[in-house]
Amino acid sequence: MGGVRTALAWCVAALFVFGLGAAHAETTLIRAGRVIDVVAGRVLSDQLITIEDGRIASLAPFPESPPAGVLDWSPYTVLPGLMDMHTHLVGDITSSNVAAPLLSSAARDALIGAANARAMLHAGFTTARDVGAYRAFTDAALRDAIASGQVEGPRMFVAGAYVTVTGGGGEVTGTAPDVVVPTEMRRGVADSEAQVRQRTRELLAGGADFIKVIATGAVLTAGTTPAASEYTEVEIRAAVEEAASRGTFVAAHAHGAEGIRRAVRAGARSIEHGSYLDDEGIALMRRHGTWLVADVYNGDYIDEIGRRDGWPEEILRKNLETTDIQRQAFRRAVRAGVNIAFGTDSGVYPHGQNARQFAYMIRYGMTPMQAIQSATINAARLLGREGDIGSLRPGRRADLIAVAGDPLADIDLLRTGIVAVMKDGALVRGP
Repeated sequence: MGGVRTALAWCVAALFVFGLGAAHAETTLIRAGRVIDVVAGRVLSDQLITIEDGRIASLAPFPESPPAGVLDWSPYTVLPGLMDMHTHLVGDITSSNVAAPLLSSAARDALIGAANARAMLHAGFTTARDVGAYRAFTDAALRDAIASGQVEGPRMFVAGAYVTVTGGGGEVTGTAPDVVVPTEMRRGVADSEAQVRQRTRELLAGGADFIKVIATGAVLTAGTTPAASEYTEVEIRAAVEEAASRGTFVAAHAHGAEGIRRAVRAGARSIEHGSYLDDEGIALMRRHGTWLVADVYNGDYIDEIGRRDGWPEEILRKNLETTDIQRQAFRRAVRAGVNIAFGTDSGVYPHGQNARQFAYMIRYGMTPMQAIQSATINAARLLGREGDIGSLRPGRRADLIAVAGDPLADIDLLRTGIVAVMKDGALVRGP
């Protein structure tokens, strides 16, 4: 009986200690030499960042009499963790084999996704919007594994699968006519307004955070034409309405000018790619507050690696047809004041190289501050999460990166100069 009493006493003591610990916030103090305030678009010098329980508690000038235990990041520029709004983390990166998705398994795709997620996080990207996987809900499984701490990676918002027409831009195509594509790779196929509504409901019920509609053909999908519309405005609106009824939104893959206009009028929150965006489409996007997520780096990678590795001629041709016109459309959209969020289509190129795109965004019209804002506060606004992530304001999650040097003077430092990454107040990598 004495042993039982002793055990109970130890349990009570342990509960008291753990309860007492939980009542006190875990605090981290960081001295930052420079802080990029992405909300105000300014740089602050010599700041003390106070983090409590994984969130920013305060940001203030470093005091003359500093507290003990401060992490010294005074040699560095500190800014919010970066965010990529167009990624494909699950499975292999794009290759010359159009049937490659059929040569893997769901388990293998998920495991590769875990490695991809780690690479992206260590490159300073603490949040990702993952805009579609061929195997339905493998992206949701990866998201949940990251959220539970089983896998290291960025915070993920996922589409679950593509909503696409039969044989459209979101399908596995280019195989022999008698090859049967697995059902799990066709969960979002919908060929009418009613089917679009049904697939949207199923994807959201299955764990998708938002809906990805393939409104036009695709560069990397054999047998489709990027400029050609694949859904009517009514069909896209059906997805928008179903998503809105569940508190979320639609991202529309749209290269062609008419497909872009249909998606904007239907209420899509973002246009992905936007290659043939014209002045009418830009005006519509301004009027509706639609976001543009344009992968303006990707064309160079596809051309270089595709030619080296013998990608299909059709893919290389479509890439050439869309690359420069997309960049010029991006320049006009920047000049017109369209909402723009950072998105790279990682998964076409290796994950972790996402920051290569910043230089392209500056080359085609953005200032360095605008490019950084596109991957921080503006990406958060696209997600509707600006009160939670995307800046170093009090109450936001403590997602931070430290850069050796000034990325506003040399934007490529966001690729080469990151020395520390923190997500939710936990140091992922550090000096």
